[in-house]
Amino acid sequence: MTVSSPRRSNRLQEASLLEGPMILLQNIRGFRSHRNLVWLACVPLALMGLGLFDLAAHANELPAELNAAFLANNLWLLVATILVIFMNAGFAMVEAGMCRQKNAVNILSKNLFVFALAVTSYWFVGYSLMYGDAVAQGWLYFNGLFFDPTVTPELIGEAGLVPTVDFLFQAAFAGTAATIVSGLVAERVKFGEFVVFSLVLTAFIYPIAGSWQWNGGWLSEAGFIDFAGSSIVHSVGAWAGLVGAVLLGPRIGKFVNGKAQAMPGHNMALATLGALILWIGWYGFNPGSQLAMDQWVPYVAVTTTLAAAGGAIGATALTTLKNGKPDLTMIINGILAGLVSVTAGCGNLTLPGAWLAGLVGGLIVVYSVSALDSLGIDDPVGAFSVHGVCGIWGTVVVGLWGYDVQGTGAGIGLFTGGGFDQLFIQIVGVLAYAVWTVVTCYVTWKVIGAAFGGIRVSEADEKIGLDISEHGIEAYPDYAMSGSGVGNR
Repeated sequence: MTVSSPRRSNRLQEASLLEGPMILLQNIRGFRSHRNLVWLACVPLALMGLGLFDLAAHANELPAELNAAFLANNLWLLVATILVIFMNAGFAMVEAGMCRQKNAVNILSKNLFVFALAVTSYWFVGYSLMYGDAVAQGWLYFNGLFFDPTVTPELIGEAGLVPTVDFLFQAAFAGTAATIVSGLVAERVKFGEFVVFSLVLTAFIYPIAGSWQWNGGWLSEAGFIDFAGSSIVHSVGAWAGLVGAVLLGPRIGKFVNGKAQAMPGHNMALATLGALILWIGWYGFNPGSQLAMDQWVPYVAVTTTLAAAGGAIGATALTTLKNGKPDLTMIINGILAGLVSVTAGCGNLTLPGAWLAGLVGGLIVVYSVSALDSLGIDDPVGAFSVHGVCGIWGTVVVGLWGYDVQGTGAGIGLFTGGGFDQLFIQIVGVLAYAVWTVVTCYVTWKVIGAAFGGIRVSEADEKIGLDISEHGIEAYPDYAMSGSGVGNR
């Protein structure tokens, strides 16, 4: 034993770069035999074969060397994309933690599966509708099904984004819009009907709305600013979910004699972890929307951070003043409210302006949750207050104290010397996304309900929990609840 280890170590130190990996593999159990090593070698060979096939299918005279800016821009956007995709885990944790145990599997299933749906539908037609050629200039775009992944020499020379990484980034945003819906309809929507709605949302409703701004549509031409999607992503998802929540009606027991009843979540540790994951993921969402690795990426990261901090402080201070004690659910929603509040203006707000926008968002979310309860609308996790109301606020605040930070530095907001013009177009954009989403989603939910016999589970299924009624399994099968019956779990 004492002899073999030094010999192995010396051999590894003396090995070449090609020999070293093989020596390491031979010292791992299961990789000593030549047969296993041969099978392992097939993996990179197969991947190389696929790559050569793709390269042959889209052959171009590409430059022998790729410039540094091209590599940096595409690598950064790929990293940002991974962060945004990871936000799906955060949404799942927040929603599952803030809802009851008997629905945890259903919630996790929706949040996981919806991303697979979003990527597929967005790849099939959504990306083309959002970034295709003009069919009705300013309003509707399309460029056929799927997208062309070809990389041209011109694109490399201009340090542009390759189509595949751009698609991944945009698909992750589409998935975010669909995931927001899940929180508003939680604990009473049928899984299959939710799946169908998510397909329509990510294939048609969201892409068409997004093209108005991010593909040079009519809002972009009018001067509307939504840097990373306070309205385009967050409020569209929130309005879509709100329509579903209203049509579904409140959960059983949520309102008694017109008064909202507390329905506590079953795992606040899970919800807290989800909030932190979302905060980290937002560094892909906002700085990634710079669409290049330049000097403004860290600036956008800082405005994002300050707004989240301001939102947490505002929500925590207000709930403490109102209730005498800080509320963890409002700390979580305050952080998320701050993040949504800066998503539109993260590239157009000063550092103090970003913190203040987040602070106001944290205050708004507290009052918004109470307002929805008073209206008899059941929003289990406060999704509309966070993504809808604060999405509106985040869009409007650009017209209040925004600056052309990355350009001339001049004020563009009402309070920064820019007059009323920017505020007016921000309000127009907010209204346009609200009307479009409410109308199209109302029709979609209604058609789905008519086709499949309603969108809400039965009373018996809701009482026993969607984990059992919809999926046939429980999230915690070995955990004995101390509550008074499954209806309270």
